Amino acid sequence: MPRKVIIDADPGIGDALAIALALLDPEIDLIGVTAVSGCVTGPVATQNLQSIVEAVDPPKWPRFGASTAGRPRFTVNDDLLEGFFDPLRLNGDYGLGKSEVQFAQLANQRDSARVMIDLVRNNPHQVTLLTLGPLTNVATASELAPDFLSNLQQLVCLGGSIGAGGDVTAAAEFNVFCNPMAATLMLNAPVTKTLIPLDVSSQPVLSFDQFNRIKQTVQPGLNWFFDELIPFTLRAHHEQLGLEGWPLREVAALAFLTQPRHFESSPMSVGIEQSGTLTRGVTVIDQRRIPRWHTNCEVVESVDAQGVLDYFGQLARRSA
Repeated sequence: MPRKVIIDADPGIGDALAIALALLDPEIDLIGVTAVSGCVTGPVATQNLQSIVEAVDPPKWPRFGASTAGRPRFTVNDDLLEGFFDPLRLNGDYGLGKSEVQFAQLANQRDSARVMIDLVRNNPHQVTLLTLGPLTNVATASELAPDFLSNLQQLVCLGGSIGAGGDVTAAAEFNVFCNPMAATLMLNAPVTKTLIPLDVSSQPVLSFDQFNRIKQTVQPGLNWFFDELIPFTLRAHHEQLGLEGWPLREVAALAFLTQPRHFESSPMSVGIEQSGTLTRGVTVIDQRRIPRWHTNCEVVESVDAQGVLDYFGQLARRSA
């Protein structure tokens, strides 16, 4: 039976591709997609989610959750962090390259957190929540409904960095940096939870050659992604970061749900630094050899990068 999944996202080309693949994966029943502000504002994230689903046009559409929040303020002491790397440089001004987003406006938009609550209450202990952006909606849902997290089957969060350093600051990963308070709430929540850090998620890398091979037989629902979005971010990663490929972070997080054989994880004691000019959003692992700390989260430690790339290729290509 397909696994019931909600994806909470702030698309972003990586988020967009992961959502599209989830709609195509027969092992996933994507019952909801919810917008969160992060890479883009809440309203833009909402519009982007609608465009992604309309482009794939699956037989069964998920429920949409909307956000009206502005983009998080990336400030410490009211000053912009020196050295902050804006992810829009890799995704375009509105998250989806240079595309002019087309979508049919939803008549009755519902807040993302309330959509999450409804879906989980209707399917208690059956839903996996995959977060690809900041954890703001998770925190809000748990405040509105104290039983929300305990009724989840699993919470899987793309975020944090164990030993790889940061991606938006020298030390912090973007999703945690945006809302470290919400990330801390997640770590202390009464739910089975897994963190997929930057160290692991950045290992599967789509090269230009691999992209060109897959593009020859891509599914019709992914034409927009292969014609516009992926070429944009491949070029951006080359120009901005000097990379000869695109790390499939969000695809790796999706693969974790249905391809667990490609991953290894361990229970760890994880904390989040809340503030500091240099340390806001830093993920701290307590590895001292003393019996005073308690594990609070499963952390993915390793990945079969080729296995994730194969998963991506299998879903992206047309059936023979």
